[in-house]
Amino acid sequence: MPQQLTGGALLATAIALVPLAGCGGSDDAGTRTASAPPTASTPAPASGLPVLGPAVGTTLSATCESLASKLAFQDTSITAVTTVAAGAIKTGATSVAEHCLIVGNMKARTSPVDGKAYAMGFEMRLPKVWNGRFYYQANGGLDGSVNQAQGVLGGGPQTGALAMGFAVISSDAGHTGSQNPLFGIDPQARLDYGYNTVATLTPMAKALISQSYGKDPDRSYFGGCSNGGRHAMVAAARMAKEYDGIVAGDPGFHLPKAAIGEVYGAQQLATVSTTGTDGLPDITTALSAAERALISSRVLAKCDALDGATDGMVQNLKACQSQFSLSNDVPTCAGTTRDGTCLTASQKTALSNLFAGARNSAGQALYASFPFDAGISSAGWAQWKQSASISLDPATLAFVFTTPPQPASTASALKAFALNFSMDTDAPKIFASDGTYTESAWSFMTPPDETNLSVLKNRGAKLIVYHGTSDPVFSSNDTTDWYERLMAANSGDAGDFARYFPIAGMNHCSGGPTADQFDILTPLVTWVEQGKAPESVIATARGSSNAAPNGDVPAAWTTGTVDRTRPLCPYPKTARYNGTGDINDAASFRCS
Repeated sequence: MPQQLTGGALLATAIALVPLAGCGGSDDAGTRTASAPPTASTPAPASGLPVLGPAVGTTLSATCESLASKLAFQDTSITAVTTVAAGAIKTGATSVAEHCLIVGNMKARTSPVDGKAYAMGFEMRLPKVWNGRFYYQANGGLDGSVNQAQGVLGGGPQTGALAMGFAVISSDAGHTGSQNPLFGIDPQARLDYGYNTVATLTPMAKALISQSYGKDPDRSYFGGCSNGGRHAMVAAARMAKEYDGIVAGDPGFHLPKAAIGEVYGAQQLATVSTTGTDGLPDITTALSAAERALISSRVLAKCDALDGATDGMVQNLKACQSQFSLSNDVPTCAGTTRDGTCLTASQKTALSNLFAGARNSAGQALYASFPFDAGISSAGWAQWKQSASISLDPATLAFVFTTPPQPASTASALKAFALNFSMDTDAPKIFASDGTYTESAWSFMTPPDETNLSVLKNRGAKLIVYHGTSDPVFSSNDTTDWYERLMAANSGDAGDFARYFPIAGMNHCSGGPTADQFDILTPLVTWVEQGKAPESVIATARGSSNAAPNGDVPAAWTTGTVDRTRPLCPYPKTARYNGTGDINDAASFRCS
């Protein structure tokens, strides 16, 4: 271990970076408003996965506390088993029924590299009335927290897997939040974060379910967004035999490259920024809220009507990229005065580079490009591009994705690390390994052979991927490219086992001028267990009357107390207006 990473500097870094742990993207957040939730397992289609037994639920007859003496698994410590009363927790407006809370950890150890204590912390929530299903909740960001195991996805959660009767597990991926991002100094903690915690906890969770209910899960599901979406994509490749249905939201499945993309973007914005009090460029000054709103309005002016409806949403994103030109469609300032009605020539250059994606000096792509979309107007876009890019992402790059780890002990040091990060000499270190760090970040963070999902396909399991087209950190272009390659690897059509749903205007996992409140788990269950593939998923825009309003949603998207709805369409189909009907009603649109 490099000696410069020891001592008080590490402690200072840990204290300074703890708040950044939650910035790694929305952990699972969502709603189930479109259809009735599953209540009990139903038969599978004749082909693919085995047919399930009778469609009845299982009641946990024992008290939660009495389970403590029954639960056992190798290298596992159960620290608490308690009863959670009905209504004690809610998912949105839905009260969660009585259930058992199991808290514990696996594989406790002391690192021989940094001398710190590590373990895979987890909680499991087991419903008293169980529907026979297991759900692995993959959390976001740098992990490090055992988030409440409710199993929700999307924006403005209203219900979740636990409320629907699933047994749910959540984990910290092998380290605590106080160790973020310094856990990257320990080689095993890197692997646990990347893929090993899921592989280790899955058989343990299933064993505890069997010990509790007297039967194994009928079906096993996996879901997450952001880094949780990455976990899901990795599970589809590494754990296909263990999971029957997987949801990957805004997946950072190329996360080390995306982190490089973030600091590259910060470097572009630095060229048009004023100097901050730390003597470094203050990239929050590179693009104002008014300037972002200007770009959004010009994107809409060129692209809004391409789907047949002028409604503030760009459904035909691919056509939009050829229609919109930052250079020609956004006014160029005549001088240096910036009043939100134009962009300077230098701003246009910086933004063109940022949207084109990270490149090295030879012009080789280091990460995907980003599509121009209406969601650039949102504060969520600015948070990632003008804040996290010089704080969270350089911390992750320095300690977790670079081999060997690099010292960066203060916020200003991280900012300097980002702004001086070399696309020629530093970027390749995500592929590096050595005698201590025997797997590169690219190896432990990404799904191996990512378009070969033959195991998942051949056993009848299903994968649903969704991605906000205004995601500023994990590019939807990257996910679209992956899905096109997946289709090509499966004779041009992967829709019989994997479907991809772009979400117009959505930022990272939620937010933006979008319809981001949706039920994706019920369609997945129906697909897995009844063989009916989702032709669309209904999503709701969270206006001011919504139980969980989204401030990015325009007032015109709500009629009375009824919020706009839209169909999410499986790629390459897009939502198109029928030509008649209420423009705020999903029924007025079709996927074609």
